[in-house]
Amino acid sequence: MSHLPDPPKLGEWLLDQGLISYDQLRIALTEQHASRLPLGRQLIALGFISEAMMRDVLAKSAGEASIDLNQVVADPEAIQLTPEALARRHLLLPLTVDHDARVLTVAVPDLFNLVALDQLRAHLDGRYEIRPVLAAQPQILEYLDRFYGFDLSVDGILREIETGEVDYVSLQSGGGEYTQPVVRLVNALLADAVKRGASDVHFEPEGGFLRVRYRIDGVLEQMRSLHKKYWPAIAVRLKVISNLNIAESRAAQDGRLSLTLYGRPIDFRVSALPTLHGENIVLRVLDREKSIIPMADMGLAEDTLERLRQLIARPEGMLIVTGPTGSGKTTTLYSLLSHLNREDVNIMTLEDPVEYPLPMIRQTSISEMVKVDFGSGVRSIMRQDPDIILVGEIRDRDAAEMAFRAAMTGHLVLTTLHTNTALGVFPRLLDMGVTPGILSGNVIGVVAQRLARRLCPHCKEAHAPDAEERRLLGNAAEGPIYRAVGCRHCAFKGYRGRLPLLELLVMDDALDEAVLRGTTPREMAELARLGGYRPLVEDGLRRVLAGDTSLAELGRVVNLTRR
Repeated sequence: MSHLPDPPKLGEWLLDQGLISYDQLRIALTEQHASRLPLGRQLIALGFISEAMMRDVLAKSAGEASIDLNQVVADPEAIQLTPEALARRHLLLPLTVDHDARVLTVAVPDLFNLVALDQLRAHLDGRYEIRPVLAAQPQILEYLDRFYGFDLSVDGILREIETGEVDYVSLQSGGGEYTQPVVRLVNALLADAVKRGASDVHFEPEGGFLRVRYRIDGVLEQMRSLHKKYWPAIAVRLKVISNLNIAESRAAQDGRLSLTLYGRPIDFRVSALPTLHGENIVLRVLDREKSIIPMADMGLAEDTLERLRQLIARPEGMLIVTGPTGSGKTTTLYSLLSHLNREDVNIMTLEDPVEYPLPMIRQTSISEMVKVDFGSGVRSIMRQDPDIILVGEIRDRDAAEMAFRAAMTGHLVLTTLHTNTALGVFPRLLDMGVTPGILSGNVIGVVAQRLARRLCPHCKEAHAPDAEERRLLGNAAEGPIYRAVGCRHCAFKGYRGRLPLLELLVMDDALDEAVLRGTTPREMAELARLGGYRPLVEDGLRRVLAGDTSLAELGRVVNLTRR
């Protein structure tokens, strides 16, 4: 087995593979003097290389296997063989055990941490051989909590606040140093929300108590009810770490905070709003590792994916992504930008606010610029020699006019708009004051989308569709469909994760002419179908028939009454 290259050699090896440039290596080595991080982790922190790429590079260099833990399910027998204290101390994640071959497979962040492997061998007393596979350190930290159970002891912290007796369980899970119990309580609640995959955390004061709710897979769930006496201290702590004014409680405030959880930075967008019983604080979880999905992994139909790739390869025009709040528009736009992000193009964005920092992309936050709105922001960006422009949202006539001016002068413009369907974009823009002459020929495509919950693969149940379900499925009603049941893998909800449902309208000469003439929505829909357009509901039914989601969930996010 070849040994891993030491840090300078690792840099040379990455250079030889063409994964980083000489300038990037020089910057990383300069930063490393101050940070004392290993070179690999420094390159990841600077955004020069991704966690997954580094994992695969190190495994290839060592001639060993690597693994993506997102595809792994806990093996109770492997976990039973490895004590939790040993696993956490040495970052050893037990994956599988083969009793016949007497082999225990464990995920490790460093294949050559011989001390960790020797400790595990000593514990197993020679009964099993150990097969290490390389995995990303942040994933190992997250999955240790998932496999061994997660308890940051919120109850213990609350008891400490009430009695003054130190809660050593939460101290150990928080890193060992003593910190104020309110600090640990806020960290515990936010870490729990990230672990459960929440997109939003709600702190909602009522008359006699504080309600804590998480939005998981698009649905709000109540997680805790705390006594109202805890709320002033929690609110102050949230405001302090979000750089909000703690003395101001009668006006709305917006802020941002960043925490390192499970070995990776997690950002939160914070909003405080005065209500009848006190300030209501909502945090939007911005987990960049989970939110920028490669286009190929979005689960789109093959023809839709190919047509979308062709659209964004065009040098000019406007692509509009539409849908209600929380339908994944930003995630889709960032996935498209990541696909387009190369050293030979200049991508600039104008957002309110910037949600996920992306390497090599010039991102501007409207909220941090004085006296700048989307209209004047686009005007300024056009002086910066961009090839591709992302305008976070078209809200008014001025922003629309400037975005179309950019699209007409040789730029690819990506933007969002709030409408229910792809075809609804045109009346909305006409209502803003954009003329049919400007719309025609400059809008190259429209994406409308929703997010539906994905059926849990461990417990979904096949059944024959009844008469009403067959009517909704239409001609494709052959074979079984699936429904939610619930098991320990999905916290007994029947669903785990979400998937995008998407309709793509690609503009052609016939549709451009129809926009110019001002034809009816029905005529537009008929022309669009001739060009290959499939409505959102049909993409949803495709996912139902594939067993990815249920008909009940589809009916929750898409209007099925017109079927």
